[in-house]
Amino acid sequence: MKKAQILGIVIAGVAGIAAFAMMRGLVNRAPETLTREVTVNATKVLVARNNIKLGDIVTADSFDWQTWPSDAVGSAYITSDRTGAIEELAGSVARMPLLAGEPVTEQKLIKAGDGGVLAAILPPGMRAVSTRIEQRTAVAGLILPNDHVDVILIRRVRGRSGADEYASDTLFRNVRVLAMGQQLEPEPGQKAAEASSITTATLELTPRQAELLALAGEMGEITLALRSIADINSEGQNLTGEALDRDQSNSVQVLRYGMKSRAYGVN
Repeated sequence: MKKAQILGIVIAGVAGIAAFAMMRGLVNRAPETLTREVTVNATKVLVARNNIKLGDIVTADSFDWQTWPSDAVGSAYITSDRTGAIEELAGSVARMPLLAGEPVTEQKLIKAGDGGVLAAILPPGMRAVSTRIEQRTAVAGLILPNDHVDVILIRRVRGRSGADEYASDTLFRNVRVLAMGQQLEPEPGQKAAEASSITTATLELTPRQAELLALAGEMGEITLALRSIADINSEGQNLTGEALDRDQSNSVQVLRYGMKSRAYGVN
C-alpha cells in the first residue's frame, strides 16, 4: 500500500473519531435552564403563629406576618400597612379558636375593656345562666361545652291523698351548653369533664327560659339529659330559642310515674 493511501486512511479515521465525539457531546449536553423573575402582586397578612384556643390571652409572640396574594386578602384581614398592629392586639382574648397560619381579624379577638369571653360568644338576645349540677345529674361528667341537653326538673309535690310525690318536668329541650364549670371549650381529645371539680353548668337560654330556670333551681333538683348530635336540628326545628316557648304553650306538663297529670302555667 502506498504511503499516500495510508496517510489518507489515518486522516479519515481521525476525522471520524472527532465527528463521533462531537455528536456524542451534542446528544449528552445538559438542557439549558432558563430562569425568569416574575413579580407577584403580594402583601403580608397577620396570622396566628401557633394554635390559639378560645379564651387564650394572646401576646406579640402569638402572631406572625405571612405573604399572601393581594387578590386573596379579605377586607377584614390585617395587613402590614397597619403600623403597630401586633402591639395593639397583644393582650387581647381569643373569642374563637384560631389555627396556626389562620388570618387574624379583630372580630376574633376581644380587647381589654370590651367585655368577657362568654358575653362575646353569646348570640344576640340570648342569656347565659348557670345551674348547680352533680356527677349523677350530668351524665357522669360526660357532658362537655357545646353539647346540647334537655333540662329536667325533679321536685316533690303534694298528692291528692296528702302524701308527698315526685314529679318530673321537662323544662327545656335542645339547649346548648356554654360551659362546664369555667371550661368554655373541650380540650383536644377530651372525652369527659373532671366531674369532681365541676359543680355548675352554664346554659344558653332565652330571657324567659332564664327566669324559669332560676325558679326551678329553688323548687327542686335540675338534671341534664344529653342529646344526640343527630337530634340537634331534628324535624328542621331547633327548640333552643323562642320556638320552645311557643311549643310549650306557656305551660309545663308534669309527669307522675310516666303519666301526664296536669299542666302548670309559666306566666
